Amino acid sequence: MTSRLTVSFAMVLALFALQGCAPHKQKVVLTAPAATLSAVVDPDVTHDPDTVLYLDLSDGGRVAIRLMPKWAPAHVERIKTLAKQGFYNGQIFHRVIEGFMAQTGDPTGTGQGGSKLPDLKSEFNDLPHLRGMVSMARTDDPNSANSQFFIVFYPRFQLDHNYTIFGRVISGMPWVDKIVRGEPPTNPTKIIQASLASENKPLPAFPPPPPPAPTSLVPAPAPAADPTDAPPSQVAAPTDLPTPDAPDRTQKRHGGHRRGGGMGGGGMGGGNSDDGTGGPGQ
Repeated sequence: MTSRLTVSFAMVLALFALQGCAPHKQKVVLTAPAATLSAVVDPDVTHDPDTVLYLDLSDGGRVAIRLMPKWAPAHVERIKTLAKQGFYNGQIFHRVIEGFMAQTGDPTGTGQGGSKLPDLKSEFNDLPHLRGMVSMARTDDPNSANSQFFIVFYPRFQLDHNYTIFGRVISGMPWVDKIVRGEPPTNPTKIIQASLASENKPLPAFPPPPPPAPTSLVPAPAPAADPTDAPPSQVAAPTDLPTPDAPDRTQKRHGGHRRGGGMGGGGMGGGNSDDGTGGPGQ
C-alpha cells in the first residue's frame, strides 16, 4: 500500500515538473493595419491657416498650398520655417518643363543652391504625384532635400516613392499653369512673397503687365498671287522635288535618356526618365 502511494505521488510530481518545463504559449497581439494616406485635402484656406502656404507670383496671382504634416512632418516644418524667414521671397522658378512641373526654392536661381539649414531625411510616402501636388526636390541622395520644391502640372507617377510629397495646391492652379517655361526661362516667373495664411499678410504690389505691342498704321502689303488659283494648264510644275536616287539630307534628331547630374545646374537627380526630363533635383 505504501509503495503504491509512493508511486502515485512520484507520478504527480513528474506531471507538475513536465508542465513547468513546457513552453509558454506566446500571446498574439492584434494590431490595426496602418492607415492609408489620402490625396484629398481640405480646400478651405480658413481652416487651419497655419498649414496654408501662399505664393504670390509675379504673373499677378496668388497660389494657395495646403501643407500636410500627416504626409511629411519634417518637410512641412521646413517649408513653414523658410516661409516665415522670407527665404522664398524674390526667388524664381528656375526649371519649368511643359507637361511636367515647375521648380523653385533656390536663392541662386541655378538649381545648385539651398538654405543654410541641414538637409532633410526622406519622408517618402505612398501618395501619387498628381496634378497640383507639391513635392521636394533633391539630388541623387534620397536624404538631400533642403529648400527646393516643385509643383506638378500633370501626373508623373514614376516619381512616386522617390520624392517627398508634402502638400497640394488648393487654389490658384491657373496661375501655376502660367509660370514661364524654360531651364532656366528667359524671363522667369518670380515668387514676390511667400507666407502662411495665419500671418495675414496682404497681397503685395504686383508688377504692372507689359504694355501691348504697338500697332502699325502702315497698311500691310497685298499677299502674293497664289499660282494654284490659275487655270490647271498654267500652274507651273514644281522644280524642287528630289530625284529617286537623291539621298535624304534631312538630319533626324533622336532623343535619349538624360540622367540627373547631382548638383549640376538644372541637372536632376533621381534616375532616368523616358522623355528626357529626368527628375526634379538640386
